[in-house]
Amino acid sequence: MLHITDAMIDAVVSPDDALEAMRTAFSSFGRGEAAMQSRERTEAGGVKLSTLGAVIPAHGVTGAKVYTTIQGQFNFVILLFSTETGAPLATMEANAITRLRTAATTVLAAEYLAPRQAQQLFLCGAGVQGVAHAQQLTRHCGFKRIHVFDPYAPDAVFERLQAACGVPVIRVTDTHAVADAEVVVTASRSAQPLFSGERIADGAFVAAIGSSLPHTRELDDAALARADVIVVEWARQAAVEAGDLVLAAPALNVAGKLLELGALLNGSPVQRPAGDRISLYKAVGVGLEDIALAGLAYRRHLQAGNIA
Repeated sequence: MLHITDAMIDAVVSPDDALEAMRTAFSSFGRGEAAMQSRERTEAGGVKLSTLGAVIPAHGVTGAKVYTTIQGQFNFVILLFSTETGAPLATMEANAITRLRTAATTVLAAEYLAPRQAQQLFLCGAGVQGVAHAQQLTRHCGFKRIHVFDPYAPDAVFERLQAACGVPVIRVTDTHAVADAEVVVTASRSAQPLFSGERIADGAFVAAIGSSLPHTRELDDAALARADVIVVEWARQAAVEAGDLVLAAPALNVAGKLLELGALLNGSPVQRPAGDRISLYKAVGVGLEDIALAGLAYRRHLQAGNIA
């Protein structure tokens, strides 16, 4: 059985590879050809252990991701099995997989929901996920500029991000630039809404990916009220983990706006918003993403000449 490190994954899996892996995995899930295991969290003494997984017969793999959370820091591993024999195939460090799959899934949603020829990205949070989202979305959307709000990030992060994206990256000290952006990404650990949803630009696409806890939220009710559609990875998990949705006022009928990403990929009609409406994508991270990308990394690792 192989052990595959983060460096080995980065060497054989590109962001474009991750995007296509997410596309095929969610399409399979939308057709009922794959299944997911909900996240389970166990905590004692300030140490949290979380697990989630998936079965994807079309990819030949099943498995689980297990990770710890200690003082806000995460460490991820995946155990991958064959769906043909049941044999364990590999253990994997999964920090790289988590970074790649989260941003790739947002890009997938943006393909259907974001305005065409978007010029500006507004990013809240310049951590690992925020940077990955800015890089991958810029590659696919062709932004001309990126405004970033993160009072805690060092200046070096903004310099690296500008070099990686190849467009001006402007550090801002407030969230006013949300009013000028066609695409908004919230990748923070905020427990409270980051800005008023009334200030979001008409027709914008908003991806809220920072929180997977039911008591925290990055978006307020005004943002949810303006949304024509709220796309989620898996409605079952979003219903218990997505604080943006769990904490929404009942009168908003959030459940009536939800559309799973797999249904979107398999043809459920969605129009880009008109007038003052917006489109939302709320992610919490699901096991399907991890196991699909782990399966790809395993296959690529073998193709590169490594032996199981």
